[in-house]
Amino acid sequence: MNTLYYGDNLDILRRYIKDETVDLVYLDPPFKSNQDYNVLFAEQNGSRSAAQIKAFEDTWEWNEESARVYQEIVEGGGRVSQAMQAFRRFLGDNDMLAYLAMMAPRLVELRRVLRPTGSIYLHCDPTASHYLKVLMDAVFGPGQFRNEIVWHYSGWNKILDRQFESRHDTIFFYSKQENSFSGYAIPWENEQEYIKIRKQKVHSDEEGRRFVLSDAGGGKRVRRYIDEAMELGSPVDDVWDIDKINNSSKERLGYPTQKPEALVERIIKASSKEGNTVLDPFCGCGTTIAAAERLKRSWIGIDITHLAIGLIKHRLWDAFGDGITQTYQTIGEPTSLPDATTLAAEDPYQFQSWALGLVGARSVEQKKGADKGIDGRLYFHDEPKSTKQIIFSVKAGHTNVAHVRDLRGVIDREKAQIGVLISLELPTQPMRAEAASAGFYKAPWDKDYPRLQLLTIADLLSGKTVDFPRENVTFKKAPKATEPPAQNEELQF
Repeated sequence: MNTLYYGDNLDILRRYIKDETVDLVYLDPPFKSNQDYNVLFAEQNGSRSAAQIKAFEDTWEWNEESARVYQEIVEGGGRVSQAMQAFRRFLGDNDMLAYLAMMAPRLVELRRVLRPTGSIYLHCDPTASHYLKVLMDAVFGPGQFRNEIVWHYSGWNKILDRQFESRHDTIFFYSKQENSFSGYAIPWENEQEYIKIRKQKVHSDEEGRRFVLSDAGGGKRVRRYIDEAMELGSPVDDVWDIDKINNSSKERLGYPTQKPEALVERIIKASSKEGNTVLDPFCGCGTTIAAAERLKRSWIGIDITHLAIGLIKHRLWDAFGDGITQTYQTIGEPTSLPDATTLAAEDPYQFQSWALGLVGARSVEQKKGADKGIDGRLYFHDEPKSTKQIIFSVKAGHTNVAHVRDLRGVIDREKAQIGVLISLELPTQPMRAEAASAGFYKAPWDKDYPRLQLLTIADLLSGKTVDFPRENVTFKKAPKATEPPAQNEELQF
């Protein structure tokens, strides 16, 4: 069954994913770029998620933990050990070495779970691409390298003082043992498009077949028959011109690291078939998962934050409807009150993100010194051109009537329509009375909604949710799966 896993992907791979069960791996791991956590999702207010910062804050820091991981890799021996020792001699004990020490065991595990005919595509930028290429050679073998794909994207070009503007990412394509890649092409729109791109005069030979003369290298020209070219399509090379997601894109969900589905779809089509299994160990906002589902592949997604898991669930629901929830399972999230209590004790930030995800809200990271009292927000429309909001406060510990009064004050201050207190504990009678005294929000169609609502984790786990006018626009909706694709369907041959 298709599966979303919450947790550290190294642990998930080792515990749950069996040897040689995956046909394709695509990963776009976090990387350090100008000291910015550019893997993280921006919140509605432009800030970063505290849960994600906590999850990744040690990823690039050379400390006792990364030193221990490095030592384990070295003691394992082999080419990966040799590569890591060489990195340390060259780089020294720094954050880049910590990052490579984080990546090395994960790449080893990803090789283990790939079938002999499997492929892996590693997406990175120039910050660490050269080091990752050496590490991939060590894990998979230099002979298994297939391509360094350049994803080139357009944009508003600038003239820089000291360098050319960067307009590409790198994707390393390796196979495990056998190369199952069998060729890849994009259909021509029509004969006129083919002729225009070839920039050659059309000829006819004794058979009446139409052709153009094309450069074959070495000063030679060969006939390219138009009927054959139309059947085969235009072969794709290792430079891909695919637009980044911009502000007007239909698939834009508002996450700064979101990759276009056209990019991931090309990879999936090129190196897998219907029914094959696709794995993304850093699945983020779920582009790989959505593309795999649309292309009728089985899929496995892993992420270390409840925020990401919640986002993916909403994306799948938006794109494929209610029925999608019956086709996959989620492992690692709390499913009972004791589970939730344990998560709250171990990691309050993750508890908060998970609880908010149950009601379709987004976490809000408060800046230092800012007014507190807002843990999450949910936005909705109940009349044209008017976005309204619900304020959330999440309490993992003891609650009392003061918390309800505080939330009521925040609702007034923020001019929010509704406020919700989510708690592990049952609300007391004074809390319920205080909430009732807040009155109602009247929707344009004259239905009343309690202005201050109290929900427990037990309520949410049983299916109860916030009472508010639909529709929820906290997350920009993913396009429905039935919508026509943005680009032509690619061909395999």
